[in-house]
Formats: sequence, C-alpha cells, structure tokens
Amino acid sequence: MDAFLETERLVLRPFTEDDTEDVWALDNDPQVMRFLNGGRPVSREVVRDRTMPRLLHDHPCTGTRGYWAARRKEGDVFLGWFEFRPLNEHSAAVVELGYRLTRAAWGHGYATEGARALVAKGFTELGVERVTGNTMAVNTRSRRVMEKAGLFLVRHFTGDWPEPLPGSEHGEVEYAVTSTAWAASRRSRTEPIGPRQARRP
Repeated sequence: MDAFLETERLVLRPFTEDDTEDVWALDNDPQVMRFLNGGRPVSREVVRDRTMPRLLHDHPCTGTRGYWAARRKEGDVFLGWFEFRPLNEHSAAVVELGYRLTRAAWGHGYATEGARALVAKGFTELGVERVTGNTMAVNTRSRRVMEKAGLFLVRHFTGDWPEPLPGSEHGEVEYAVTSTAWAASRRSRTEPIGPRQARRP
C-alpha cells in the first residue's frame, strides 16, 4: 500500500486488516499500555472489533486516515502507529497528534521524527490550523516528544478516569501549536544571522 508519509527512517502507511496481529501484540505490552489502561491485557476480539475499525477509518475532511502504521525502512519492521486525527469529522482545522510505539522502538527518536513530519505535513498540505495532544502529566516521554515536535504546554487538567491509573492523581496535560506559531518558529530557525545578530561563542 502507498505510503502516506516518509521520513529519513520511517514509512507511515494506511493500516490494513493484515496489521491486526501487530496491533494486538503492541496493545498487549504492559509497558506500552502503562499510561493508557494500566497495562491490562487486551483481547484479540477487542482489537478486531473496536481498535481496527478506528485505525481503518477515513475522514471526509482530509480524504485520508487519522492513524498510520509506522514501519522502519531498514528491514520493514513494524514500530507501532501515529495518530493525526481531525477532532471534527468534517473539518481539518484541529487535529490530535498521538503515537504508540513498540518498546523496542523507544529511545531511538522515532516518535519525534514521525511527529515532526506529521505536524509539518498538516500545516503545509492538509489545511490544519491547530495541532493538539494530551497525555498524563507523569508521562514524561510523551511530553518530551510533543515538545520536540513544536507543541507547547497549554494547560493542566483532571481527566475523567472510570478506573484511575497509577499517576492519574497528578492529572493530565494538553500541548498544542497553531499554524501561525509553527511557521514563526520555523522562520526563526532558518533566518540568517546578520552582523548585529551574531552570537558570541
């Protein structure tokens, strides 16, 4: 299947039914699911009947998916998935950024690489105006990825947890960035340094 997005090391492509077993294995790693369901097992039936339909869903406003399977170019290895999903089914103005990677993929910068590429594609090609992302306040890894992808902390809040997880007592956080702020940040990184701007060593 054609790729939705490629980076230096990653290919993000639409999910197919053939990815069900990889998704099931990902969702049954207790460490991967620690901040999502407390690491509890997920049945194949739940993945087949609930998870996969969400991953396979096309959004009318973008004409594409909201989730993509992430594979490493070298060896074509399944690494997990990325989310870049419109919060309104009929408007691409605001999208949610998310990611869920296998434990073997942690610590290699894949989440940051994929997230940055999605944010750039959203603002330059998909008509996105704001990117947002949420996580538990104690999930420092996920928070760092959002920061590296250009999102800023906008609020702390208390989520409605039917079954509170360890750490949920510290609340949740929302990060976000607008197209205007992202473009300004990008310009500031590429502007040449003039004589008066020269930095001291």
